[in-house]
Amino acid sequence: MAGEYVLELRDVSVRRGDRNILGPITFAIRPNERWVVLGPNGAGKSTLLQILATRFFPSQGSVFVLDKEMGRVDLAELRTRIGVCGALISEDIPHDEIVRDVVLTAAYAVLGRWNEAYDLWDESRAVALLTTFGVRDLADRKYGTLSEGEKKRVQISRALMADPELLLLDEPAAGLDLGGREDLLRRFSIFASDPLAPASILVTHHIEEIPTGTTHALILKNGLVAASGPIREVITSEHISAIFEIPINVISEGERFFARS
Repeated sequence: MAGEYVLELRDVSVRRGDRNILGPITFAIRPNERWVVLGPNGAGKSTLLQILATRFFPSQGSVFVLDKEMGRVDLAELRTRIGVCGALISEDIPHDEIVRDVVLTAAYAVLGRWNEAYDLWDESRAVALLTTFGVRDLADRKYGTLSEGEKKRVQISRALMADPELLLLDEPAAGLDLGGREDLLRRFSIFASDPLAPASILVTHHIEEIPTGTTHALILKNGLVAASGPIREVITSEHISAIFEIPINVISEGERFFARS
């Protein structure tokens, strides 16, 4: 099956003490698919994302990312092909770094600008990405002075700087007000509609934060896959009610989903 999947997990489990906190999970993503991962707190979403970002090795099972098996590949090289937005990277971004450089340094897969040499193409791409996500006017500001919503937009721009083959988004709309959330989701949907955009996985707690263009969904509960497949088969009143253990009516409008109790 080499080359068929962007990533594949085969019987992957993570143990803590005498119990599994994740898995066993078997899961695969093909090129051009856009996935959302949902589940309540403690479902295993963050652990799964750390594995997919090659930041964490499972206790058992095999993980293949971009046709490379974890444990048998140089992870530093592999990580340059994966764009990450979220807690996995946000805490490591220097607060006094200029926003343009936060994005630009992703070309070398580093945080904090030192003596790297960037060409005009790099500079132009960084500005173009900041423009795509509505923060071009913040390019000369220090990252630490930005609002939470502005930081999320800069993080997504950074994640895309190296033209990754896989994009991982950890709750990109968390902490945003309604206007900020809708604007960010709109901009991401426009970007993701490009046939050349990378395969993506977005982790969230809320179905309202699923952007238009998402093709598949994976729901976790107690570390196990509760439902997985095409998004309209997974994001249903029955599944969401069972996962969160409360009667929830899922309403779809166009390609967006909303929950009503």
